[in-house]
Amino acid sequence: MAQGEPEDVFKVTDRRRRLDEDEAPRPVPAAEPPVAPPDLSPGERSLAGLFMMLASSAVVALGDAPDPLTGERQVDLAQAADAIDLLILLREKTEGHRSPEENRILEEVLYDLQLRYVHATKKS
Repeated sequence: MAQGEPEDVFKVTDRRRRLDEDEAPRPVPAAEPPVAPPDLSPGERSLAGLFMMLASSAVVALGDAPDPLTGERQVDLAQAADAIDLLILLREKTEGHRSPEENRILEEVLYDLQLRYVHATKKS
């Protein structure tokens, strides 16, 4: 820097609050207690369990099983197709990361659901 040129001066102001020792800490507002997850055994939370959950949804949508809430059988081919498409998507996205047992379950479930879907579309 040459003589006579003003130096760039900047000022730093610390605006953080400090808690004085004689000041009591403010109580933290109580949040709602966390909801405990349902008691599930570790075996129930698995990729195969997800496959079976989606498959069950598809079976109900195909009218092959009664709706658990109403007890009635209703055919909703769009919902069944969505569940089957999700299973196909999961097959693509989890490729190389599934166990042999998960592979077997997924392939059997998809084969069965696709056949059921074809039969359901022929009926309607």
